[in-house]
Amino acid sequence: MGSYCLDRTAFKAQTATEASDHARYYKKLSWQESLRIANYLNSIAYNYPESAPPRLDRTAFKVRSRN
Repeated sequence: MGSYCLDRTAFKAQTATEASDHARYYKKLSWQESLRIANYLNSIAYNYPESAPPRLDRTAFKVRSRN
């Protein structure tokens, strides 16, 4: 998604309820766009590059069968 800048010219006066209604915007997005946003937010939260997510460490788990 790249770097973002705050657009100070895009402002709309609204109530707190209107401003917090994010569901309407996100329901309009395709599933690909939603996944792209989720990937971006995860990369920010866990501090990894968006194009190179960390790999799962498979040595940390054991597989065994139950008797």
